[in-house]
Amino acid sequence: MSNKTTLAQAIKWLADALADTGIDNPMRDARLIASHALKIPMHRLTVSMQDELDQADVQILRDVSHARLERRPLSHVLGHRSFFKHEFHVGPDVLDPRPETETLVVAALGKPFNRVLDLGVGSGAILLSLLAEQETAYGVGTDISSSALRYAQRNADRLGVAERCEFVHSDWFENVSGSYDMIVSNPPYIAADEMEGLSPELGFEPRIALTDEADGLSAYRILIANAGQYLQSGGHLIVEIGPTQGAEVARMFAKAGFKNVHILLDLDRRDRIVEGVWQVEQDTKICQKPGK
Repeated sequence: MSNKTTLAQAIKWLADALADTGIDNPMRDARLIASHALKIPMHRLTVSMQDELDQADVQILRDVSHARLERRPLSHVLGHRSFFKHEFHVGPDVLDPRPETETLVVAALGKPFNRVLDLGVGSGAILLSLLAEQETAYGVGTDISSSALRYAQRNADRLGVAERCEFVHSDWFENVSGSYDMIVSNPPYIAADEMEGLSPELGFEPRIALTDEADGLSAYRILIANAGQYLQSGGHLIVEIGPTQGAEVARMFAKAGFKNVHILLDLDRRDRIVEGVWQVEQDTKICQKPGK
């Protein structure tokens, strides 16, 4: 960028640089980064395109852009991530919530619940989205990462639901007590041998939230085997899965005694959620439901 640079030129420079690193939709990222770095609201970017930037602004944009050019997730650069109906504070100590995880939130909201347990709560995206919609519900979120729990608490404060939830440092059920009418989880489900082929951005997220360092099914074995001890009769267990894991995880549900076991699809028509009911008097069955 030259000594006299307009906002439009700066954004184009950044978009070209992002494209060279292999980032999809580089112009979108460039506009978001420019808005964040230069504190220009997104709705003002277009009318500000011919504004000339001083060298201090150019340097700020370069500095902020550096992290994205290293392939750090855009959410880490911006410090937040849009999920469901809210903005969540995120960073390198928590999993970046993905749009496909909203399928779990939608599935859970279709069922009655007053007490919900989120195992591996991370940023709190799932649990806090549920509590924000169900204003009489109470939630508990657990995580093995103390850093993750701090993100979850901060997000609970931001969403105004902190009085209706608590966060517990726990390795799955280790420090959990009480009973719940819903348990939800987005556990690490990527197999160890799949990690190498994933996008560079995942290298900046906590590995423990991505993979079990085994076959990708270790967490489900623990969750499914123990959930019944904490679920009320008629309570639901709802978990996110990888797109090739639906049949196997559904079989685990059925074998453990869960009824009405369903595999739900995400918006890309991939297996994304397995859900089941604890101790309901009807035959266990596995069936496929279309995504919403």
